[in-house]
Amino acid sequence: MAGFSFPDIDITKLFDTSTRTGRIVELVIYTLIAALVTTIVLLIYNRFVKRKLKDKKNLTVRFTQNIIRTVIILIAVIWVLVSSSATTDIGKVLFQGTAIIGAVVGLAAQSVLGDFFSGISITINQPFEIGDRLELENGIVGVVKDITPRHVVLLGMDSVEIIIPNSKINALVITNTSHGNYRSVQMSFNVAYGTDIDKAIEIVRNAIIESEYTEPNWKDKEYGQVYFTSFADSSLVLKTTVYYKQNTSIALGTTDINKRVQKAFDEAGIEIPFNYVNVVMKDKD
Repeated sequence: MAGFSFPDIDITKLFDTSTRTGRIVELVIYTLIAALVTTIVLLIYNRFVKRKLKDKKNLTVRFTQNIIRTVIILIAVIWVLVSSSATTDIGKVLFQGTAIIGAVVGLAAQSVLGDFFSGISITINQPFEIGDRLELENGIVGVVKDITPRHVVLLGMDSVEIIIPNSKINALVITNTSHGNYRSVQMSFNVAYGTDIDKAIEIVRNAIIESEYTEPNWKDKEYGQVYFTSFADSSLVLKTTVYYKQNTSIALGTTDINKRVQKAFDEAGIEIPFNYVNVVMKDKD
């Protein structure tokens, strides 16, 4: 187009921090630099530091990892606020403000600090570990998946993630069914009156020992005894405690043992009774 020309642009003015445009450009540049450096640092951390950790499922290790990530990001944000002339005043207010501003910020962050220190308390006392199955007093049941500076993540039975603030879970009564070197569950087996009790006990013990889900350390030792505990209305009751691996689903373990016991009972001709009612009709005459 004849007579058209681009307006002259002084590039140096874009970087003149005495102008509003210059300060905005400077802020963008500092933000990009901080984002790039943060990304590189996190990549280096993930590649060289995390891989050196022996136990990535340790509660303290997981909490520390999340703290380090948060600190790295906060340092980047603070550096941008303090370094850029566009945010220098904001940085001064945040980090060199009056006691009143500090008190307001403290009150606003009270819940955050409460969760943070509760997270530290959890990692020190370690009432549970990553992978443990917890039953909370409020009825929530799940497996510990992660812990962050603010909350604990539980994986529910239906694969839904349950997010609980550290301060909340730290105040609840927790039943840790994974505590210790092994987990256990009590199982009952009913057999009909007239059954050879010794034979039934032997079948139950063998089924438990042969199951692939039971705790292997018990297979070379005397396994938990099977007890003849009571006379029920229509059966004899056998009970035992089954020990199994911590990462084993209790549903899988009990299902496998129940199937083995039922098959062995059928082969041995041992009846698993069911309740029945005799109805007596009286003649009115």
